[in-house]
Amino acid sequence: MTIKNFSIAYDSINSQNIFTNGDTINGRIIVEVSKETPIQSLTFIGKGSARVRWQEHHGQHTRHYWSDEKYYEIKQHILRAGTEFIAKGRHVFPFSFNVPNSKMPSTFKSSIGRIVHKLKAELKQSMKLTKKAKAHFTFVSKADMDIPGLMEPQHDCTDKKLTVFGSGTIAMDVYTPKMGYQPGEDVHVKVEIHNQSSRDLKPKFELYRKQSFFAQGHRRLHTQEIVKDKLESVNARSKEVLKKVITIPRNIPPSILNSSIIKLEYRLKIYLDVKYAADPEIKLPIVVLPTFEVPSAKQPPGPAAYGFEEFGNSNQQSWSVAPQFSDVPPPYGAHTLYPTTSNSHEYGN
Repeated sequence: MTIKNFSIAYDSINSQNIFTNGDTINGRIIVEVSKETPIQSLTFIGKGSARVRWQEHHGQHTRHYWSDEKYYEIKQHILRAGTEFIAKGRHVFPFSFNVPNSKMPSTFKSSIGRIVHKLKAELKQSMKLTKKAKAHFTFVSKADMDIPGLMEPQHDCTDKKLTVFGSGTIAMDVYTPKMGYQPGEDVHVKVEIHNQSSRDLKPKFELYRKQSFFAQGHRRLHTQEIVKDKLESVNARSKEVLKKVITIPRNIPPSILNSSIIKLEYRLKIYLDVKYAADPEIKLPIVVLPTFEVPSAKQPPGPAAYGFEEFGNSNQQSWSVAPQFSDVPPPYGAHTLYPTTSNSHEYGN
């Protein structure tokens, strides 16, 4: 084999190895050959995209649903089209890539849908398969402070009339100071309950995650409980004002609200446990804002590969920005290298 090694690598800019909008990623493409080798072209590609895939069984039939979404695809010609010869040995081709400073979703992974941001290299030779290498990087979007009502107080109310196994009415009002929170931040909840019924009530609450995947006019929904607790009981024919502090867990990912095929949302549900009757409930949206270490002096790199196994190919069209090309690659030379992922084949987009 003439090409002994073809790989791509990049430098971390902070201890968390996280990048955000507008950051510059510096890296290198490594080509190691056993003898003088002709190359037609060498291209760097920075790409952000999302993909969902699932199947549903309906009797004896299985239906497959899929959809793709592209956020950016930026190319740099490291070696232009046309045969060039590189000498025997190890060659390092630097690149510098600016993460687009636009609204796009953070890195996300689940069994049904994924949002990936990655760096790719493609090497073409005459009469041979294109060699490909890739390295994923973790992207966390800057907080979108333009979400309507993000930092405004929230309030909702509900009421119910008991007619079976009890009588009277129940009314509940729920207040929170805002909708947007960072992981680790406290949510102060106030619950006003007017229990004008003959039944005692048990107020409970639940913070849960809601994942929605969209493809071909269908939706796949997953929910997961994060925090669950209860408040003090409210006696019959009484009025209570209850307060509770809920801490947003530090390890949960930020909300994803700017993708048309994947949404990650959070809800705070407060409900009254009423035996032998439908429970009155209120659901308030909670937006978990991204938080990450501000890039500082260069730290030792963390693990760069994010461990994605990509889905199969699809001919499904997606909206995207047109590929952008940079015809002037960075100066060619040797640099310190942090290897990430090296592959001669790549599956999927």
